[in-house]
Amino acid sequence: MEGEKNMEKGLLLVKKEETANTTPLLIFSTFIIVSASFTFGAAIGYTADTMSSIMSDLDLSLAQFSLFGSLSTFGGMIGAIFSAKAAAAFGHKMTLWVADLFCITGWLAIALAKNIIWLDMGRFLVGIGVGLISYVVPVYIAEITPKHVRGAFTFSNQLLQNCGVAVVYYFGNFLSWRTLAIIGSIPCWIQVIGLFFIPESPRWLAKKGRDKECEEVLQKLRGRRYDIVPEACEIKISVEASKQNSNINIRSLFKKRYAHQLTIGIGLMLLQQLCGTAGISSYGSTLFKLAGFPARIGMMVLSLIVVPKSLMGLILVDRWGRRPLLMTSAFGLCLSCITLAVAFGVKDVPGIGKITPIFCFIGILSFTMMFAIGMGALPWIIMSEIFPMDIKVLAGSLVTIANWFTGWIANYGFNFMLVWSPSGTFIISAIICGATIVFTWCLVPETRRLTLEEIQLSFVNV
Repeated sequence: MEGEKNMEKGLLLVKKEETANTTPLLIFSTFIIVSASFTFGAAIGYTADTMSSIMSDLDLSLAQFSLFGSLSTFGGMIGAIFSAKAAAAFGHKMTLWVADLFCITGWLAIALAKNIIWLDMGRFLVGIGVGLISYVVPVYIAEITPKHVRGAFTFSNQLLQNCGVAVVYYFGNFLSWRTLAIIGSIPCWIQVIGLFFIPESPRWLAKKGRDKECEEVLQKLRGRRYDIVPEACEIKISVEASKQNSNINIRSLFKKRYAHQLTIGIGLMLLQQLCGTAGISSYGSTLFKLAGFPARIGMMVLSLIVVPKSLMGLILVDRWGRRPLLMTSAFGLCLSCITLAVAFGVKDVPGIGKITPIFCFIGILSFTMMFAIGMGALPWIIMSEIFPMDIKVLAGSLVTIANWFTGWIANYGFNFMLVWSPSGTFIISAIICGATIVFTWCLVPETRRLTLEEIQLSFVNV
C-alpha cells in the first residue's frame, strides 16, 4: 500500500507533460521488433492453403494434419510459460534472439521435412518461438512508446501479423509449402541483425537499477529537445513501488487487488481464441471448398484485404479508444459467424442451397476484416498495459499461456467440429462473440492516452 501511495504522489507531481516526438529511433525500433510478428502471422496462416498438398506429399491423414496444425499453438503455450520470465531476467532483446533461433530452426525443419516427425518437430519449434514473441513484442512496444501513440505503435504488431497471413494466403496459390516455410523465416533473419541496433526497454533498465542507461535510452527515443524528467520520474516511482511488492508469487495473483486486471487479461485471451479465428485463419481454404466456393479466388481476396483493414485498426485505436473498437470488432465477428452458420445450415436445402458459396465468402471475408481491426490485436495491447510491474512477469505468463492453450484446443478440434456440424460450429462462435461485447462493456476500462503508470493508478482507485 505504501508503494501505491508513493506512486500516486509522484504521478501528481509530474502530471504536466508535453507531447513526445515520434523519433526515427522509435520507428526503427518498432519496425525491428514487429518484424518477428510477420513470422507469427505466417505460422497462423500457413496451414490455410497447404493442407491438401502436405497431406498428399507426405501421405497424412486428417488427424495427423490436425495435429501438425495445432502443434504451433501447443509450442506457443510452452514458449509462453517462459516468455515473461525470460524477458524480465535477460531483457526483451535477448529473449527475441532466442525466439528467432527457434523460429528459424523450425521453419527450416518444415521446409526440409521428409516425414511426419520432422514436419511436426518444425511446427513445434516455430510455436515455441512464436510463444516467446507473442508476449515480448507488445510489452516492449508499450514500454518504449509515448502514451499518445502507444495504441497505434502496439497495433503495428497485428499489422505485421496480418502481413504474414496475407503473404502465405497469396503465395500459397502458387508456391510449394516448402518454399512458403522458407519465406516465413526471412523476417527472423532481419530481426537477428536489427536487434544489434536498437535499445533495451527503459523500464527494464530501470528495474535492473541501470538508471543512467534508462535516461539515456529514453532521451534517444523521445528526441534531444524533449524533457524526459517527468516520464523518467514516473518510471522510477513505478519501479520502486514494484520492489516493495517483490515477494509476489503465483498465489498472490489471485488476491482481490489484482482480480480485475487478471479477469480482463485472461478473459480477453479466451474470447479471442474461441471466437472462431483458429478455424478461419488456419483452414480458410477448407471452408471455401466445403461451401463450394473457388478456394484459390477466396484465399487471394483474403490476402488482399487483411492488411488494409489492419491499417484501419492502427489508425482508429488511438482515436476511438480500446473499448469502442473492441466492441465494434466483436459485433462484426458475431454477424459474420451468423452469416456462416446460415450459409452452411441451408447448404442441402433445395432451392436456397445455392446461396451457400456466396454467403460463405461474405462471412469469411467480413470475419477476417473485423478480426483484423480489433479483436486480433486489442487483447494483446490491453494485456501489455494493465498489469503493474510487480506482477507483469507472472500475470503476463499466465495470460499468454491461457491464450495459447485455448488456441491449441480450438485449432486441433476445428476440423472435427466441422465434421460434426459446420453450422453448429459457427453458432457457438457467434454466441462467444456476443459474450465478448458484454464482457468488454462491463469490465474492460479505456486506457487511451494514459501512461502505463496512470493506468495502474486507475485500478488502485477503483
